[in-house]
Amino acid sequence: MPSPLSSPVEALRLKLVDQVRATFNDQSRGQKPVPPSDDALFEKDTPIRLVHADLVGMMTGGVRALLLQMLHPHALQGVLDHSNFREDMHGRLQRTARFIAVTTFGHRDEAMKAIDRVNRIHAKVGGTLPDGTPYEATNPRTLAWVHVTEAQSFLAGYLRHVRPNMPGYEQDEYYAQIAVIARALGADPVPTNRREAEALFREMRSDLRPSAEAREIAQLVLSQRPKGTPVALQSVIGAEAVAMLPPFARSMLNLQRPVLTALPARAATWGVGKTLRWAFKQNGRS
Repeated sequence: MPSPLSSPVEALRLKLVDQVRATFNDQSRGQKPVPPSDDALFEKDTPIRLVHADLVGMMTGGVRALLLQMLHPHALQGVLDHSNFREDMHGRLQRTARFIAVTTFGHRDEAMKAIDRVNRIHAKVGGTLPDGTPYEATNPRTLAWVHVTEAQSFLAGYLRHVRPNMPGYEQDEYYAQIAVIARALGADPVPTNRREAEALFREMRSDLRPSAEAREIAQLVLSQRPKGTPVALQSVIGAEAVAMLPPFARSMLNLQRPVLTALPARAATWGVGKTLRWAFKQNGRS
């Protein structure tokens, strides 16, 4: 029999697991967590599966990536013209999280179906920028910016909150692995190691523009709180994402680097990450 003290702890753990699952899965549509497959695009215990398995690193990295993506006029206009982000920011983030889960951990057939769905959606997204320049979601260079910001940000979140001493060759392998998904989505160029990613990021800075719309989305992203997510947790995730941005991006988005809250936020995300890893590790044993 469980001890009197273990039952409250177990109840708290199960509640935490359920809250996280509700955040990343649309339970109203019957979605359940993606079961890891032995026939996924990527083998078990390889860098991409380690990086994408850590919730705190992915949450902080995901917010950072979205903030950077909105600085690209084509990516921004696509969101403005073809997304109900103001009414359903959580839904958008939820769909992105599920795509990453399916393509990283799901059976390779399901991963390719998910990629095909995104490609079909992108084929219908296009329009005109305020200056009259046409844009299309299938533009390889725009897709390259979306990809490099995500890859850099997810890895940065993992390095910052989980494994700061991750060997360089494993970081390079991460870029080579996630490049498989980027190429299938039509991105070009696609970096395959840290050096290429840094070079592409520097080169594409000239494509970026500050705007009132980008600043509006940044505030929406930082203020939104998925159902069931504690306000304090969302605040520290936002603070960490902003702290991880390069200075030029914070300036373009009118965001201030957290100073007084930086250490408490990092300590809080470290503590949350440790708690989540404990909860899900125990869940795997139950």
